[in-house]
Formats: sequence, C-alpha cells, structure tokens
Amino acid sequence: MTEVKIVQVSEKDLPELIAISRETFVDTFGKDNSPEDMAKFLDENYNEDKLGGEIATPGSFFYFLKVDGEVAGYLKLDVDDAQNEEVDPNGLEIERIYLRKSFQHRGLGKQLFEFAEEKGREWSKSVLWLGVWEHNENAKNFYASRGLTRFSEHVFVLGDDRQTDFLLKKALV
Repeated sequence: MTEVKIVQVSEKDLPELIAISRETFVDTFGKDNSPEDMAKFLDENYNEDKLGGEIATPGSFFYFLKVDGEVAGYLKLDVDDAQNEEVDPNGLEIERIYLRKSFQHRGLGKQLFEFAEEKGREWSKSVLWLGVWEHNENAKNFYASRGLTRFSEHVFVLGDDRQTDFLLKKALV
C-alpha cells in the first residue's frame, strides 16, 4: 500500500528543496523558455540564500509531499506580509505547487491543493489565491476544476522575459 504524507520543510531540508524546485520548474517551463532565461531565473530564485530566506520568512510555509518516503512534490503557502500581492489581508496564497513528472496524474496535486485549503480554514483565512502563467493550460484547467476564478493579472519575470500570470482566487468557507 502506498503511503502519502505531507510534511513541513525545515532548514535542514534546504538541499532537497533546491533540487526539487529546480527540477520541477525546468520540467514545467523549460520547453517554453530560452535556456538563458531559465538559467538566470534558477540562479536567482532557487539557490541556498534565496530559498533559505524564504523558509525563514514569517508567514511563509513549505511542505513536501512524500510518497513511500520519496519527495514527490512540494507546496509553498504564504499568509500575511509574506504574500506577493495585496489581494486580501485575510488571504492565503499558494505561491508554488509542483510535482515531479513521475508522480503526476495520480491525484497528488489534488491532495496538495486540498491540504492548502485545509490550512486556510485552520488559519481562518477567507480567500485562497494564486498566480498561474497565462500559457499553462494544464494548471489553468486544474485550478478551474477546483473552483478558482480569474480576478486580475500581474507580470512575472523569468530571466529577462516579462510574462503574464493570471491571478485566480476562491472563497474559503
């Protein structure tokens, strides 16, 4: 029987967090972006100082999804001042939700999303929101199936490329 656990990431998990962050970002967006922009983004955002600082930021929480002890994916949640946009003072942002390729299409993304919703209710948040790249059809369809709707957009800079992320949200009851 397969054992699935979601566990909070700590500073000691930083090497694994860096590895999975880089791997899943490249797998998700590498084919649609230049190698130069990808390299610049990874170097600036998925390094020890940057991710270590994010782990230490109040209101920022990372979680690993483990399947039979192996890290299959991860989730980053932000509340209060850790949120990247001023969407709602009582909001919960899903900043990142990624699965390794070999663990996709098994319902694990749904488990991570439901975990985020549970955390939002546990923390008495009224809104769950996130940004998704305008060209990421799989993610947009997934979030639509989870009840999120588009309310705005913002610029996401990948390397030197300015891209558009759609902002999506749903009420937490």
